Amino acid sequence: MARGPARRTSGDAARRRPSGAAGASLADIAYARLRRDVFEFRLLPGDRFNEKELAQSLGMSRTPVREALYRLAQEGHLSVAARSGWTVSPLDFSLYDELYDTRTVLETAAVRQLCERGEPAALEPLRGYWMVEPARRETDPSRLATQDEAFHIGLVEATGNRVMAQMHRDITERIRVVRSLDFTDSVRVAATFDEHVQILRSIARRKADHACLLVRAHIEASRSAVRRITLHRLYLAREEQAAACPQLLPVRARPSSRTGGSPVAGVRL
Repeated sequence: MARGPARRTSGDAARRRPSGAAGASLADIAYARLRRDVFEFRLLPGDRFNEKELAQSLGMSRTPVREALYRLAQEGHLSVAARSGWTVSPLDFSLYDELYDTRTVLETAAVRQLCERGEPAALEPLRGYWMVEPARRETDPSRLATQDEAFHIGLVEATGNRVMAQMHRDITERIRVVRSLDFTDSVRVAATFDEHVQILRSIARRKADHACLLVRAHIEASRSAVRRITLHRLYLAREEQAAACPQLLPVRARPSSRTGGSPVAGVRL
């Protein structure tokens, strides 16, 4: 007796579904992956690609990919032209200035609250990592960048203000890679440890004004490093990352020819 088509089970669908799709539409998945690659500079300012090759790379049809692309374009991360396809928008240093300004407001407000309340137990892990003798300090740039993020996130989360913490996490995501490039400088590595220790000590002593002054100076040093970034430096960082983890680059973008050392190449001032 002839049998009809086998019933498709949820398990069959799950096996065909791209990784991370549970509870999210394909457009959401495409958006999240592309947004990550733009924010982490796996796709550099000036890189070009089209919907077809991107859809193939993501293992999706063009419809959800197109939806994700237009969503990113509305946010200012991409632009589209009839002949050249999609292009990653230039670096917007004025936006980074605004992000750093907001970060300063959030972190100084956080340390002031911590000083007023007394040092919370939530800061103890930060003290254990940063307040060590020089011989025990972290030297790996990647791990140090991760711990630096954790330090600043930890300060804000220790206030218990969930809205403030979420805003701070959003900003942290936006500035992650440009800030991590700061840790290729051995002088800045040593300074980061010293400055974090001073901030923690000021909070412990409940010296709010001094702690806020230290936080502002610390963030300003990071902002200054961002202003020295060139597109060439980002290109080298991407090449190093691709060599170490080639699976991380999801689309074979056509790179911009503007990868020289000028600080304004591929940058919107």
